[in-house]
Amino acid sequence: MTQKDLLSELAAYLIAGTDPASGRTPSERELAEHFSVSRGQVREALAILESMRILERRAKSGIYLTTRQASVEAMALFAKAGVPLDPVQIYEAVELRKIHEIKAAELACQRATEENFAALREVLSRSEERIAAGEALSKEDRDFHLEIVRATKNSIFHRVCSVYYVMGEGRLPIYFADPERSRKSHAEHLQIYDALVRRDGNLAQALMSAHLQGAESYWKGILEQEGQDDPGEDAQTVKA
Repeated sequence: MTQKDLLSELAAYLIAGTDPASGRTPSERELAEHFSVSRGQVREALAILESMRILERRAKSGIYLTTRQASVEAMALFAKAGVPLDPVQIYEAVELRKIHEIKAAELACQRATEENFAALREVLSRSEERIAAGEALSKEDRDFHLEIVRATKNSIFHRVCSVYYVMGEGRLPIYFADPERSRKSHAEHLQIYDALVRRDGNLAQALMSAHLQGAESYWKGILEQEGQDDPGEDAQTVKA
């Protein structure tokens, strides 16, 4: 088993198998036996999970889950490992993605090169083909948005935004299962692309905001159906 595979499987195992009352996980020895790897491999994986704030070691006590303080990278790891995210966390990630990508649209208007525009045209062409075939645009939607972020020429910005799409990898096909949603998204992508080509930062931001409002409203609706509190209200409560 590679260290990368061990990391994701270990995260999933700890979250699924840890005592919810105490939060205490199995020991290094027990984990090594379960995954048939050395204690050194387990120790290294645990150190990475600890740096992601997924767990913490307590002297003379053991290892404990601390997933509520987990980093954004950890949430991406959960998604890859098949660990379901809390619906409120999903909504909050969509909200944060919206904030970042509106700014990305503005910066892309200033910094995009012909190479970026060519990549966007290629994605739009693929989108048209998939729509004509009655297929979902989940991959093309991701590629379109991340190319705009790439056009900011800020590699850290791109890495941060890429995490959101790793987290949403399993949800995008569901979101785009409705053919009308794919067609509407593509039409909005065309408008955003036109604003980028014209270097109109204000229009690109406004179009991106309106475009992402659909996804934000969709997940807010899911929360309401599941009886969750409005995330905005939760935030106000915490601040109070």
